[in-house]
Formats: sequence, C-alpha cells, structure tokens
Amino acid sequence: MSGIDAVVFDVGRVLVQWDLHRLLARVVEDPERLAHVTNEVITEEWHFRHDAGEALADLVAERKARFPGNDDVLDAYATRFLETIPGNIPGTHEIVRELSAREVPLYVITNFASPFWREYRASEPLFDLFGDIVVSGDEKLVKPDPAIYELAASRFGHAPQRMLFVDDRADNIAGAAALGWNVHHFHGADALRADLVARGLLD
Repeated sequence: MSGIDAVVFDVGRVLVQWDLHRLLARVVEDPERLAHVTNEVITEEWHFRHDAGEALADLVAERKARFPGNDDVLDAYATRFLETIPGNIPGTHEIVRELSAREVPLYVITNFASPFWREYRASEPLFDLFGDIVVSGDEKLVKPDPAIYELAASRFGHAPQRMLFVDDRADNIAGAAALGWNVHHFHGADALRADLVARGLLD
C-alpha cells in the first residue's frame, strides 16, 4: 500500500477549467483593446490579489481609477465570474467520485477569492464529497505560502506525509513538497489516474 490516507485537490485547472480571457472576449470586441485589457487591466497577477483576500470593491475601484474607460470589463469581472469557467477538466471529477466511493478522505486547498468561491461552490455539487476546503480568500493565505499548507494539515487531521496533494502549478507543488507532503504535478487526468493506481488508491 502507498501509505497515503487522503488526497488533497487544487480546483482551478485541476477540477475545473478557468480562463479570464473567455469572459473578457465576450465584453470587448476590438482585438487591440482586448489585448490591452488582457495584458494590462485584468491580468491573472492582479486577480491573484483577490485570491489573497483583498476586497473586490477596493480592487475594482483602484483599477477603474488607474485605467479609465474600462468600467465595462471591470464590472463584468466583478459580476460575471462564472463565465470564466467554461467547464470541468475532463476525467478528474470521475476520479474524485471513484476515490470517494472507496472512502478515501478528500480535501481541497484552492487559491480562490471568497465571493467568487461562494458563487461557484453553490453551482457544483461535487464539493459535497470533500471533508474540508481551505479557500485562500477566506484565510488570506495563498499557495505556495507554507502557512496555508500548515493550516490545511491541522484542519484535515492527517500528517503531510500521509496526504497526496494534486496541483497544476510547479511552485505550489514545490511548496507542499518542502513541508513533507506527497505531491502530484497535474498534467491531465490520465497521468493522475495512473499515479493513483500505482499508489494503490484506485484499481
């Protein structure tokens, strides 16, 4: 047996597709302006500040003042977040359900802004299968800060050495591994399934 007692998942780009550009392209038709909005106004780096717990209203107001003439896209960002999620990552929801059916404890650590998480969580019953979910926006801690992994381990009730953490970002994986977690750098459901089979967690 693998010695793994629990599996901990990331959300964005592991369980669910996420694409800011998808929403922005619905608001901005002009290609030149869209490139400016994507590269300067609403970037993933700026969005990360919301994941880290900064208030949505403050972030949007700051951006409107810095980039006048972009109220339409910033208002869309604030109110139409679910349109950045085109669907699930193929195969991973099935893996979660199979692990749950085998009574493997399941948890989540996600960099996700609090209001956006509440909106998305209400639309996705898969998360009923998870014992606990650590959301960066709620805790004002973000991966790969060691503090978020330490908080998660204390809440989940398993030693890091007994958990497998699945994430798509190399820095997040490295952060967890440095604290003794078992890790899987996600590149698709097939490779994840093969790793879980090799560890004896799936057939």
